Amino acid sequence: MGAVMGTFSSLQTKQRRPSKDKIEDELEMTMVCHRPEGLEQLEAQTNFTKRELQVLYRGFKNECPSGVVNEETFKQIYAQFFPHGDASMYAHYLFHAFDTTQTGSVKFEDFVTALSILLRGTVHEKLRWTFNLYDINKDGYINKEEMMDIVKAIYDMMGKYTYPVLKEDTPRQHVDIFFQKMDKNKDGIVTLDEFLESCQEDDNIMRSLQLFENVM
Repeated sequence: MGAVMGTFSSLQTKQRRPSKDKIEDELEMTMVCHRPEGLEQLEAQTNFTKRELQVLYRGFKNECPSGVVNEETFKQIYAQFFPHGDASMYAHYLFHAFDTTQTGSVKFEDFVTALSILLRGTVHEKLRWTFNLYDINKDGYINKEEMMDIVKAIYDMMGKYTYPVLKEDTPRQHVDIFFQKMDKNKDGIVTLDEFLESCQEDDNIMRSLQLFENVM
C-alpha cells in the first residue's frame, strides 16, 4: 500500500502527546477548506481509535493543507514511493477507488474509510474494495481489459528493478490465468460474487492479491 502504509506507519512510532493536542486538532480542522467529520463520528465509522485518527489527520493535513487532495497531487505523493517505475496510471486508478463519490477530490473521510478497510477490514471487505478498484468503469463487472489495465499499471509502477525480471507478456499471462479462473460461467465478465468466490477458494489468487496489497 506504499504511500498509504507510509502514512499509517507513523501510528506505530508516534509518542503520546498531551491531551491539549486534541483541542488543537479540532481547531485546526476549522482552518482548512474542507472540515472533516468529527473525530467521534469517524471513530464510529472506521476501525481506528480517536488517537490514531488524530495522527492520520495531521499527516493528511501536512500533505494536503486544503483538507482535500486532487488526482495530480495524489500522483505526486504516490510516485515518491516508487522511484524506479511509473506510478501514474496505478495512482490514477487508486485515486478513483478512494474517490467513492466521484467528485474529483479525496477528503480525509474518504482516505481513512478506505484505509480502515484495507488495513483492518475483514477478508470479505478487502475483496469488495479490491473488486471496486478493478471495476474501472463502475458498471458492477470486471472485464478482461479492465483487469489487464490494473495489472499492467502495477507492473509499470514496480519498475524495471522488479525481481525477478519480468517478461513483456507477463501481465497478459497473469490476467489470462486469473480471468479464466474467475469467469465461472464464461460470459466474458466477472461479477462480484464470482470474484469473491474465486479469490477465497484459490490460494494462488489470494497470495497474488496479498502481494498487490503492498502497492494499494
